[in-house]
Amino acid sequence: GPTCVLGIDLGTTSVKAALVTGTERGLALAQSCSRETQAHSDSPGAAPQGMEQDVQKIIRALNECLGALPQQQLQQVTHIGISGQMHGVVFWKSDKACKWSESGTGPAFEPDKVSPLVTWQDGRCSPTFLASLPLPQSHVSLATGFGCATIYWYLKNSPDFLKAYDAAGTIQDYVVAMLCDLKKPLMSVQNAASWGYFNCRNKSWNTDILKKSGFPVHLLPEVGDPGSIAGRTTCAWHGIPKGAKVGIALGDFQCSVYSCLTERTDAVLNISTSAQLTISMPLGFQPPEAPEPSSAVTYFPYFNGDYLAVAASLNGGNVLATFVGMVAQWAQELGFQVQESAIYPRIIQAALAQKHSKLSVHPTIFGERHLPELLASVSSIGASELSLGHVTRALCRGLVENLCSMLPVQHLQGLGVRRLLGSGSALARNEVLRQEVERIFPFPVVYGKDVDAAVGAAMVM
Repeated sequence: GPTCVLGIDLGTTSVKAALVTGTERGLALAQSCSRETQAHSDSPGAAPQGMEQDVQKIIRALNECLGALPQQQLQQVTHIGISGQMHGVVFWKSDKACKWSESGTGPAFEPDKVSPLVTWQDGRCSPTFLASLPLPQSHVSLATGFGCATIYWYLKNSPDFLKAYDAAGTIQDYVVAMLCDLKKPLMSVQNAASWGYFNCRNKSWNTDILKKSGFPVHLLPEVGDPGSIAGRTTCAWHGIPKGAKVGIALGDFQCSVYSCLTERTDAVLNISTSAQLTISMPLGFQPPEAPEPSSAVTYFPYFNGDYLAVAASLNGGNVLATFVGMVAQWAQELGFQVQESAIYPRIIQAALAQKHSKLSVHPTIFGERHLPELLASVSSIGASELSLGHVTRALCRGLVENLCSMLPVQHLQGLGVRRLLGSGSALARNEVLRQEVERIFPFPVVYGKDVDAAVGAAMVM
């Protein structure tokens, strides 16, 4: 049969696995499966702003995904590409990090001596704490939720915690290390840049700067190029043959873009949990030596030495979810039980009936990395603009305007953008958001070319 590539994406809320096969017309998606991880866990030692996930539950969801894919096709897999949430960090004991056992679909592993995953959404590193850290030699500004910042937090607040582990990486690096039995984890330039204290020009950690401040540099992974092979599976895995090639783990954002971006004149607008607006930079572009702290645009390492210019907002579908949660809570306090799933379609219908609203919502309830203190606000509140429809319309408009303020239309036009590819679950489910995108951006917008990090990870292989 044809060669099969397995793509995996370990997301913030779900895990997805996709089987991609080669055809005469190129790569085609043969099968896919996703499972919600429900991995959020309380983090008592991490202050109220902590955001952690249970690695056991993430790997359980991964095993369920693979168990649901056709065995016959899994047996033909020759390459595995893995992407996942960037910035976050998980720690493990390299010789005791997992246990292999027989499952219904062949051997599988479960985490053993592994810490919780501190995610990219973690807020334990306050601006004051970050300001106390040494200045990185990197084009990326350090932010809370970045792997190296989190390690510094443990070093200052809970040094004994770190002593239990001798390896660290993103959740996707952990999975690659387990599959290939790597004694020292291997990380792509993409994930390393997302941790902070990494110089993309010479592809190395800021080891001297880190050592001077007592940082446990032995925890830092080796770094390799995205698209390279990290190793081979050391045993069969859910029917996938032993010896299948495993790619170095990639950033979910880069893989999402890779799955849909075909023209350099396309920009990608993705609104799911968070939101991103991105465009590939001209060939040969190099980011500045040091970041501009107030700049909303970050340059992400892509593939083959290229970079993406990214306006990465922390405020996307999560803001709408918070708004829906608020409405449900108000209803409950008034003595009514309304399911959040029933509220979504109602507020969208109400907003579709309100084409215009003078109400202005600045929706940054989660702040932004370049302006962590800038929280949300509502202004121009008139007595006639208080309906759910008005508020929802203004909220959706505010989300799009916020992204547009980070990477303005004039800048996109200057880079030669001719078309916008709209993607992401929040955009797919919300016609009001789509209307606002088309109102604010002067480019043709193409939907349905959905980004898919699991498919992107397979395509890279």
